[in-house]
Amino acid sequence: MSVNIQNSELTMLTKLKKKVQQLLTSEAQAAHKMGLTPNMISSIGLALALLSAVAYALVQNQPPQNRSILLLLAIILLLASGFCDTLDGVLARTFQQMTVFGGFFDSLLDRYADAAVYVGVIIGRLCDPAWGLFALAGSLLVSYSRARAEAAGIKMESVGVAERAERMIILAAASVAAIFWPSVLNIGTLNIGIIVLAVLSNLTVLQRGLHVYRVLKKKEN
Repeated sequence: MSVNIQNSELTMLTKLKKKVQQLLTSEAQAAHKMGLTPNMISSIGLALALLSAVAYALVQNQPPQNRSILLLLAIILLLASGFCDTLDGVLARTFQQMTVFGGFFDSLLDRYADAAVYVGVIIGRLCDPAWGLFALAGSLLVSYSRARAEAAGIKMESVGVAERAERMIILAAASVAAIFWPSVLNIGTLNIGIIVLAVLSNLTVLQRGLHVYRVLKKKEN
């Protein structure tokens, strides 16, 4: 029963993602008219993520009012980076610009973007460094596990509770909460968000490992 419920939730999530991608078709057309390519948009997404990381890193040494402004800026830049990450794929599919290198390039930049944002949060002392590193490791391993599985011919779309889009939303939500409630239970609101990300991302790695094991076991039988 629990497996069926999980599969149903994953199917709904996949449908929602596809719906969002369909809504971005007009934006993809506008980007195409401007002469932007998927690789260019991927690069812009990385630049925005790096700026978001800088904003997070500068938060700690600022007075309270400036901290809120920097956190808000970090959130906007983070979400804009996520928008670019979705738009580049829509642009590539809409105008038949999908290439093997493009997929590799996009995935590579996404890993740099993820790492930069977590490092920014850690440098800004917005979370416990150990939890920050645990979340960073989990984030990178989620992507690595998918790449390894798909190289073996196993589909991994929507397998796990915390893919990149979900992780970005959780981090953005925790950052918004940190603006209004800087400290919860004397731990720190953003730190709580990082702890949640650490747990969910590594849980996703475990889910993907079990999924690969079951698929391979079924093929063997």
